[in-house]
Amino acid sequence: MPPAPSSTAPPSSQSGIVTTTSGARHIPASRRADGSTRREIPIRPGYRPPEDVETYKNRMAAEKAAAGKTRGGVPGAALVVDDMKAAGAAAAGAGGKNAKRREARRKAKDVSVPAPAVTTTTKVAGGGGGGGGDAAADDEDEGDANDEAEPEAEADAEREKEARKIMKKLRQARELRLKKESGGNLLPEQLEKVIRIHDLVRQLDGLGVREEERNRR
Repeated sequence: MPPAPSSTAPPSSQSGIVTTTSGARHIPASRRADGSTRREIPIRPGYRPPEDVETYKNRMAAEKAAAGKTRGGVPGAALVVDDMKAAGAAAAGAGGKNAKRREARRKAKDVSVPAPAVTTTTKVAGGGGGGGGDAAADDEDEGDANDEAEPEAEADAEREKEARKIMKKLRQARELRLKKESGGNLLPEQLEKVIRIHDLVRQLDGLGVREEERNRR
């Protein structure tokens, strides 16, 4: 019967292999829970079980992990914070460049737009300098006329644009009516356009578009 395991056995490796003073390696005999004994298992020379193979450990990663444990934080959290700070600094730099560009464009626009001329009139006692006063009054009247003409021109342009849109719809509706009169079939939405011909004509009358202008366009 194999001998019982000794209490003074040399220290074993992670896998339980014991190396004797003579260099022999074996797994010592052990006792099972039911009282039976496991026999000693010899290990062939040169064999290293996976449990005894040392894994590679990155020294810098181990030091950072140890530093994170020392500070009480999450390992790697400091690197994420540093990356966020760097991204924030880059965004701030880009925002500063955009602000400088906007300021430069604003200054260039201010320089390119000339300041309005200021007309000053001087009244001379005894009626002198009346001609200068008349010229200033004429300038003011011309400025008022220009100010009044601008809204009118905008209104005319808007009216012309609306008239073109209505006349385009009217032309399409009349073409569909001719198609229907020649025996063609129309879709429901096309019939709706034909029905609205009189309404479109009334809208053009309201805009002041005459019949000859409609036909010409």
